[in-house]
Amino acid sequence: MQMATDLSISSGFGSSLLRHFSRGSRRHRFAAKTKAELQSTVEVSGRSAAPARTAAVQVHRVTVNDRQRGVVHQFLVPEDQYILHTAESQEISLPFACRHGCCTSCAVRVKSGKIRQPEALGISAELKSKGYALLCVGFPSSDIEVETQDEDEVYWLQFGRYFARGPIERDDYALELAMGDE
Repeated sequence: MQMATDLSISSGFGSSLLRHFSRGSRRHRFAAKTKAELQSTVEVSGRSAAPARTAAVQVHRVTVNDRQRGVVHQFLVPEDQYILHTAESQEISLPFACRHGCCTSCAVRVKSGKIRQPEALGISAELKSKGYALLCVGFPSSDIEVETQDEDEVYWLQFGRYFARGPIERDDYALELAMGDE
């Protein structure tokens, strides 16, 4: 049994990978196709088949009013992508720190539209109900407009009730004394 393999690859958009196998007198040809080619109408055993159906992911317009930088960003985000990640892939700089929904660095206030944020641990259900969201773990559910928030302000709204005396102020003298003991 004789087997020969011929492999040719062409680069660029729409390229395909062709493999030829010959076994005795039978010759087989397989082609790896692009996504567009796979979705086109194909003919199977003389019958025409419908194109493969893929679920279309909706894309939403996101407008971010960055208060700290005095800039307004507008970009498109598929509803199955994180807003922050998509902004960064389009070279748009937005505030962030943890990227895991655990802090309040990327907190925004939703002015219009809806954000789905099942992994937002950094803000309470109460703040979510008041329109706060985290861009790092937020997915757009519609066209949205949001406004960045001061991280300390959101942190205070989240945890301030636990500090009866108000915000904690930095005490450089106490820090100096503590560092001197080491």
